[in-house]
Amino acid sequence: MREAFRGDQRVDPDGLIARLEALRQFLGAVDGQVPDAQLVAAHTVVERAGTRLALSRDHTVVALAGATGSGKSSLFNALARLDLSPVGVCRPTTGVAHACVWGPLGGASRLLDWIGVLPRHRFVRESPLDGDDESGLHGLVLLDLPDFDSVQRTHRLEVDRLLGLVDLVVWVVDPQKYADRVIHTSYLREFHRHRDVTVVVLNQADRLPPAELPRVLDDLRRLLDADGLAGVPLLPTVAVDPDSLDGLRAALERTVAERQAALRRQAGDVDAVVAELAPLVAAEPPRTGPDDASARELTRALAGAAGVHAVADAVESAYRHRAGGTTGWPLVRGWRRLRPDPLRRLHLPGSGADADEPAESLVAATSVPDPTAAQRSALGLAIRAVADGSGAGLPAPWPTAVTAAARSRLGDLPDALDRAVAGTDLGMDRRPAWWRVVGGLQWLVTLAAVAGLGWLALGYGLRALGLPALEYPRVGEAPLPTVLLLGGLLAGLLVAALTRPVIRWAARRARHRAEKRLMVSVRNVGEEYVLVPVRAVLSRYGRAREALQDAARR
Repeated sequence: MREAFRGDQRVDPDGLIARLEALRQFLGAVDGQVPDAQLVAAHTVVERAGTRLALSRDHTVVALAGATGSGKSSLFNALARLDLSPVGVCRPTTGVAHACVWGPLGGASRLLDWIGVLPRHRFVRESPLDGDDESGLHGLVLLDLPDFDSVQRTHRLEVDRLLGLVDLVVWVVDPQKYADRVIHTSYLREFHRHRDVTVVVLNQADRLPPAELPRVLDDLRRLLDADGLAGVPLLPTVAVDPDSLDGLRAALERTVAERQAALRRQAGDVDAVVAELAPLVAAEPPRTGPDDASARELTRALAGAAGVHAVADAVESAYRHRAGGTTGWPLVRGWRRLRPDPLRRLHLPGSGADADEPAESLVAATSVPDPTAAQRSALGLAIRAVADGSGAGLPAPWPTAVTAAARSRLGDLPDALDRAVAGTDLGMDRRPAWWRVVGGLQWLVTLAAVAGLGWLALGYGLRALGLPALEYPRVGEAPLPTVLLLGGLLAGLLVAALTRPVIRWAARRARHRAEKRLMVSVRNVGEEYVLVPVRAVLSRYGRAREALQDAARR
């Protein structure tokens, strides 16, 4: 008997409460990630155990459960030594639960209200005539349950409900139906995690010849061992013989005195739920989340969908366009300005007519071309690769939850990418100083050419009017105006020719710089909209696994 109740392994109330709190944390971590249908039992245990422990630890609720005709009600009356539960030959006799309370009823009323025993079916086992005969059972709440094999379905449902609420179950079987398949497969086998709070009684033992009783008990013990109930107390009783009940009364008195049955029952419920939930968090959580390769591939796919390369090409073209407009020959700059600025067409930062216009004054929406079908497909595959790599090895349903998290903000990605591109500093808001130097030099040589041309024109005009001709200073053999005109033109062409390769090189650098900044922007979008939700699910998995491990510690 002591082995069955594990009297040497007491359940610490604070430890049990800590396990329940850990189970509650597990439920919080998996909320929304695991289907609710898989968490019903855990929610029930957390709520039920908390309520049971809060109601009363001074009472022990023991239920007599059995099949029709097993003599439960007779045994109930015999233990109470009063005729409290109806006994008869018509089946089923017991349709509702009856309760007998040893000690004052007031302290057990709230407990019986929670269990659902009607007040008219509650009895108090307290009589001055008994003296101290019943003092050993003070705190016992004994229930006589309906028959679990009743032809009335409501009776069976009531039994199933009550079996989940009581602290200890005394299974009453009889010599005729002790091996009945229903009681073993549907009930006893389900109580294998509650061996601490299970007793089996072979009632009506007087119907067996004395020589047959040990054989039947051995056979019943074999069946109990097969049900996973090895070591549970097995007692023969005869309801009409008070002496045969001494063993059962002693077991009940010991259980009541220990005040451990409620704790052991709740601990067994936690064990059962933890074992049921363990496959949900069986694998080790990933240490790093999405790997670097899938993250880089995601960034590349996002860059394609965001039009990063098209924007980078526009930056290079805009640099050449603006540099040519500033450093080119002033006489031909006008027609260059008539050509549209590549960045202005995309409504990107630095796309205004004045390159010094601050980016904050520009609109956020861009005119970057929409992604092609191939680019959208590549983005979908990259997101899927992130999800598959992150959820690989996790038990169901976590891979599905990881995939859902990776795709949870897919609809927001286009706008987010557009905002990221629009908000990226492309480095085109200021003119380089060397543009102004070259531009000033072009103006200088152009003014020299214009001055030489004007000087020559003035000389031709004077001669045409018959006025004295101008005497031009000479540079070597050539007149100075001619030197200024030809020199200015040639110098302008030479400066333009020399700066053209410099502009191409600087434009490529500007493109590379802008592309790097754009890649950082789209990588941040991928981090926020894809990787962060994935890591959140993986973090919840880790917390759930840790919480369930805490709940499993006895």
